[in-house]
Amino acid sequence: MAISAKDVQKLREMTGCGMMDCKKALTEANGDMNEAIEYLREKGLAASAKKAGRIAAEGMAYAAVIDGVGVVVEVNAETDFVGKNEKFVDFVKGVAATVAACNPADLDALMACTYNGSTMLVQEQQQEMVLVIGENIKVRRFARFDGGVCVPYIHAGGKIGVLVQLNVEGGIDATEIGKNVAMQIAALNPRFWDKSQVTEDVLAEEKKIMLAQMDNDPKMASKPEQVKAKIVEGKLNKFYSENCLLQQEYVKDGDFTVEKYIASAAKELGGTVTFLNAVRFEKGEGIEKKQENFAEEIAKQLAK
Repeated sequence: MAISAKDVQKLREMTGCGMMDCKKALTEANGDMNEAIEYLREKGLAASAKKAGRIAAEGMAYAAVIDGVGVVVEVNAETDFVGKNEKFVDFVKGVAATVAACNPADLDALMACTYNGSTMLVQEQQQEMVLVIGENIKVRRFARFDGGVCVPYIHAGGKIGVLVQLNVEGGIDATEIGKNVAMQIAALNPRFWDKSQVTEDVLAEEKKIMLAQMDNDPKMASKPEQVKAKIVEGKLNKFYSENCLLQQEYVKDGDFTVEKYIASAAKELGGTVTFLNAVRFEKGEGIEKKQENFAEEIAKQLAK
């Protein structure tokens, strides 16, 4: 019996299970919707679907270089306990390896890739992890750099994952330079990598705020507009130094900006290094966390 896309979609909406699982269930059930639901329940997939609606804001951010490809991923779980679970960590590393090998275009494409070292898809492996661990597990995002020299950095056991991409010339080892830049990114979380990336609308908004602040300051309000304009230009340099990575003061040596640190450190090694790109993932970033009583959380874990 031919299984229509409409039927698969309907079963997905009813159970919350993955597309491939729903298609397989309908095939096994010869198109009977109730039997397909029963099939998913027997496989434990419908149970994992119930957990899919629960907030997952913990987990870990992970960065690595795998076969020369730089990868950073974030995989979420419901509790901090799971983020330290060995099976969960192995799953996260497997997701990163899959990203490196398959080069998926987006998250949907990644979920349809064969999970590294397995015959299962990433979507199916994720559902398997839900059943094994008993929490909602979600691969949230990833980034991949293929080219240049990539240096990963993981802060606080997976709270923050950073991947830095450099152009390195002269045959030097730029690992330490990349790690120091990654640590700066982890610590200060700059809005931009370079001042050239600051858009005109951002600059216009900053100038507007600065002028308004001067108009509200009795000592500054009466100054001529051209004087205010010069003051604003000076303040914009401070904006760049606070918000743009390469213009930031290098945290390990305040005599350097990050850009000058990179150039100086590379010169000492006998080569040149240019910053190309970076990605910073912080676990749970932007996810509204549900506040729960700690004792209740422990009780829930024990009851599973």
